[in-house]
Amino acid sequence: VMIDGMPIVSGLSTVYGLNGIPQSLIERVEIVKGPASTLYGSEAVGGLINVITKKPNNAPLFSADAFATSWGELNTDIASKFSLGKKAEAIIGVNYFNFQNRIDNNNDNFTDLTLQDRISVFNKWNFKRKHNRVFSLAGRYVYEDRFGGVMDWQPEHRGGTEQYGESIYTSRWEVFGTYQLPVKESVMLMFSANEHDQNSVYGNTWYIANQKIGFGQLTWTKKVHSRHDLLAGTAMRYTYYDDNTPATASSDTANPQNAPTHTYLPGAFIQDEIAINATNKMLLGMRYDYNSVHGHIFTPRLNYKWNSMNKLNILRVSFGTGYRVANVFTEDHAALTGSRDVVFLDDLQPETSWNVNVNYVKKIYPGETFYVGIDATAFYTYFNNRIIANYDADPTKIIYDNLSGY
Repeated sequence: VMIDGMPIVSGLSTVYGLNGIPQSLIERVEIVKGPASTLYGSEAVGGLINVITKKPNNAPLFSADAFATSWGELNTDIASKFSLGKKAEAIIGVNYFNFQNRIDNNNDNFTDLTLQDRISVFNKWNFKRKHNRVFSLAGRYVYEDRFGGVMDWQPEHRGGTEQYGESIYTSRWEVFGTYQLPVKESVMLMFSANEHDQNSVYGNTWYIANQKIGFGQLTWTKKVHSRHDLLAGTAMRYTYYDDNTPATASSDTANPQNAPTHTYLPGAFIQDEIAINATNKMLLGMRYDYNSVHGHIFTPRLNYKWNSMNKLNILRVSFGTGYRVANVFTEDHAALTGSRDVVFLDDLQPETSWNVNVNYVKKIYPGETFYVGIDATAFYTYFNNRIIANYDADPTKIIYDNLSGY
């Protein structure tokens, strides 16, 4: 999941990454099916969702959106735009979600829906430059208090054994931007940084975690002989992760020491979009990354598009690979629920995938005022090293291992 083309949502934020983005600030959402690793990085193992925010000049002067449900959920979005002289314009948005009604319709003494109290503030700036060069800067802050558990649980029971509850406090900030270099060629610098703090408790099991991610990407685009659109670039991603589990502890069981992980992921990529003729296009791409923990990653990509001269028929075929390092505790909260022991049979290997996707779109105009659209997709994804949680082998354990086979 990405925001404005940058890998903001990963690791600790995977589970709740889309929550708290003010809807009034979203221009559109792009969905790519299948691995898309040439441009967006090796973690696009099965596809990606890219949330693209509005430019300030496209945003309304003021907007408000609110809804409530019969269960007592309340969501409010407020957004506004303003300018500072002729050089800068900005939008600011606030999202607030609240649900504090404990409902137990199935009479199991547990809340049926997670209680939430969340606020998110988003601010984006566009700066006007010579020759219409791009410079945008945005930031977001999210705070959330999330709870689920027995009906009689109170905050003073947090972390104790008297009443069972799962309580998660989240504090998160993000900064990201795009800067076009002042050169004749089209060269873009994209950058982002974020920090995610999670203070959570599952019964009397504490999970305290902190994650920091820094990302930078330099891209160069150029059109050659009207048929070739070249894109080349280099990227660097740094991830710091620390928690209070054995995942970030030294292997010395007699005298364990805290050992936060530092992961470096430099990479380079190139792709060529080829206009074969008026109805046929092909995109060829390849990317190389080096993960400081898992080593070399090579991810090729191929896309083909055919459309009829009248644009009423479009056929797309894509092929690509993906690669993803999974962090169990950040993505599977069930690993921390209850009293089971978490067991890793081996060092978990990254998940990998190969994907083929075929898509056909047809428009039929039975009259002049409307049309019928047909959209058909077939895909095949081949997974290796899929990480599976085994809850059945031993009722006292949750056993994690890579899938043997595919």
